[in-house]
Amino acid sequence: MPTAMVTGASRGIGRGVAIALADAGWRVFATGRTIAGAALPAQVARITCDHAEDAQSLRAFAEVAAAGGGLDVLVNAAWGGYERMVEEGRFSWLDPFWAQPIHRWTSMFDAGVRAAFVASQHAARLMLPSGRGLIVHLGFWAAQRHLGNAIYGAAKAATDKLAADMAHELRPHGIAVISLYPGLVRTESVLAAAAQGAFDLTNSESPEFIGRVIAALYADAGLMRRSGQVIVAAAAARELGVLDVDGKSPEPLSFDSLQGPSTSA
Repeated sequence: MPTAMVTGASRGIGRGVAIALADAGWRVFATGRTIAGAALPAQVARITCDHAEDAQSLRAFAEVAAAGGGLDVLVNAAWGGYERMVEEGRFSWLDPFWAQPIHRWTSMFDAGVRAAFVASQHAARLMLPSGRGLIVHLGFWAAQRHLGNAIYGAAKAATDKLAADMAHELRPHGIAVISLYPGLVRTESVLAAAAQGAFDLTNSESPEFIGRVIAALYADAGLMRRSGQVIVAAAAARELGVLDVDGKSPEPLSFDSLQGPSTSA
């Protein structure tokens, strides 16, 4: 029975990943600032943690270590910067870089990129003795083209680079690292926006779908060949025979299918 830690599992993709792995029989530790009130299966171990605070991250991984059994998979779903998209009644997310609020940079990089780096440090130390493991960073196409704003793109590009360089350093130890790109995921915020006509959910993915893909990737004999790569979740799902909770196979996103302002990749 593999053991996973899923950060940022109070809601959204993190919660879906924790649910999917628990349903697959994994031992799951789920962290988040409001994890105590999250709708998760009873068998999921909840650890209240704000990963923007290094001391709290240290305590969370110490709790996993104390439980015994090591750690097989870390899913870095905790991410900051999506809060306060609307300020003083105005949607600021799409503002040019010179008009962006500096708190967005702090949130994206401290509660996003830096939090994932620190969590990965702790996870690697737990995985090294067994000589096997998987660290998953949740990336997105904003790393490769302009989507949303410059801060978001820089943070996601940093995520991809972390995955590539961590994979290089961990390869001799049998531990894989990937940057996994979801599609349009039916999180709570996306469903609320879709109700207002903001999204077409025809080709969307459940939050649990990402967890199913992660489980299949970990079980794949070719996992280490994928290490260091950017992986589109829906494309990997088709290769590995993974279906969503509704039995559908989502269409993998591509540059051509993305919406919004863009520049060349």
